[in-house]
Amino acid sequence: MAIGSFLVAIVVGLTGMGGGALMTPMLVTFFGVPPLAAVSSDLVAAAIMKPVGSFVHLRRGTVNLKLVGWLCAGSIPAAFGGVLIARALGHGDGVQDIIQKGLGVALLIAATGLGVRGILALRDRAEGRTAATGRRTAEPGAPAATELPDVAVRPLPTAMVGAVGGLVVGMTSVGSGSLIIVALLALYPTLRANQLVGTDLVQAVPLVLSAALGHVMFGDFQLPITAALLVGSIPGVYIGSRISSRAPGGLIRRALAFVLLASALKMFGVGTAPTVWALLGILIAAPAFWTVLRVRYGLPAFGWLRHGEDGRPALQRIK
Repeated sequence: MAIGSFLVAIVVGLTGMGGGALMTPMLVTFFGVPPLAAVSSDLVAAAIMKPVGSFVHLRRGTVNLKLVGWLCAGSIPAAFGGVLIARALGHGDGVQDIIQKGLGVALLIAATGLGVRGILALRDRAEGRTAATGRRTAEPGAPAATELPDVAVRPLPTAMVGAVGGLVVGMTSVGSGSLIIVALLALYPTLRANQLVGTDLVQAVPLVLSAALGHVMFGDFQLPITAALLVGSIPGVYIGSRISSRAPGGLIRRALAFVLLASALKMFGVGTAPTVWALLGILIAAPAFWTVLRVRYGLPAFGWLRHGEDGRPALQRIK
């Protein structure tokens, strides 16, 4: 469990998402932990792990605190309510199956959101390459802005996003990163990627704390599982955060979406053979689809083999 949580936490440090979406399925699939116990133990571990990345983004100024406030207004009570709903359903096989299916739905939504996020990043990169025409002032490969753009906060929709995300987090432990950041992309498309991640990480701290408290009181929290997760996740998220500026973010995002989809199929009880064929089909179709998008946006057809999401070659990023 410690080794698995270490690997998952590296992904969290690199992408800002994927903690619950990967950790909980890992516990259920590979270690045979009951879904409710996996959700409870994972949330408590995440409540200790999340502040690490949040502190980094707060220091860099890539957090919109107004958005954080309105998200928390909806997510904190909803997360606690999600725990109570899961508890009220009981611990029978039928309840575990409901939680597992809900987790599968959340994973599918998260994987879809990552794909949407990648398309939006590709569009932004294409616009950056046409800076000479005056459509944008950013050059391709330029570092992300450290100042938050001036956005008009929409309180009610933002609080509703927090409430829906909090309810899902309370029941499944998925959504504090993968789901809410997708909703933020839809509501506030002018926020840059690092600002979206920073804002989401900070709002996730009180959200996860609320859900974790509910699971300690009413869920199926198991200290040995949480301790094993913390042994691996704390150093893992630190290492992931350290190397995130050098790793090709686009490649990490694609790999994460692939793993999320595989985990979702497993949660739905899909057999091994159909799962393998479905994943092979996606491996074949996804690069072709991505190449078509690049051509449509006026980018080199096969640039996705060489470049990260900021447009720079991978070797240049490492140097």
